[in-house]
Amino acid sequence: MFGFLAFLVWAYMTVWFGVAALRKRNDLADVAWGIGFVVLAWASWIVGTGSILAAMVNTLVTVWGTRLAWHIYRRHRGRPEDFRYAAWRVQWGAWVLPRSYAQIFLLQGALMYGVALPVLAVNLFPLTTSPFVTVVGFAVWCIGFAFESIGDAQLARFIADPAQKGKLLMSGLWKYTRHPNYFGEVTQWWGIWCVVVASTGAWWTVIGPLIITGLILWVSGIPMLEAKMKLHPDFAAYAKRTNRFFPMIPRRS
Repeated sequence: MFGFLAFLVWAYMTVWFGVAALRKRNDLADVAWGIGFVVLAWASWIVGTGSILAAMVNTLVTVWGTRLAWHIYRRHRGRPEDFRYAAWRVQWGAWVLPRSYAQIFLLQGALMYGVALPVLAVNLFPLTTSPFVTVVGFAVWCIGFAFESIGDAQLARFIADPAQKGKLLMSGLWKYTRHPNYFGEVTQWWGIWCVVVASTGAWWTVIGPLIITGLILWVSGIPMLEAKMKLHPDFAAYAKRTNRFFPMIPRRS
């Protein structure tokens, strides 16, 4: 079943690559990211045990993935291609299509598969639930979802307000962490892992939350975004008093 699901991810990302190539918008990969987890979750449920607990985990993934995809779609709608992908398009030149397919869509598909391992395990493996840890996992997920959804909503309102043009968001959840949405996303996946390891014993699926944590902290999440944020004149003072990732009371200047 794991092989079939890997093939499904490959087919899914290949279709999205075709659409992105036609529209010349590789940032469609960001929309595909959230929806892909939903597809993978329910496909593994259909071919797996079909348990109620697995359906509950899949529902969490569906809520997260659908909200994230819709948020990114609305953010990109009517705007030029995201600056990161636009820069790669210029850098890759004549090789833009093969490199986009390999380095954006196929790579993202492989990462998606790795992050989703806890979800695949809860759908495919027999369950022996530990109620306390399961409840803790669901609670951790709820905390993460609140941080990500509220943080994204606050940022969207800030950007849409003409009075805030050229300013840096430093209020709301953004007062306590420079990246509440990223903190929320990582927290949700650790919550799901807690549920899965409590119900299946598949501790090795920790690969999933470790991948998403590594990506956001050190690869394509915070580093790329803060490289742009550092150009803002208020960023240095903001960074001095506000934690990079974990929410904490702001430090005194």
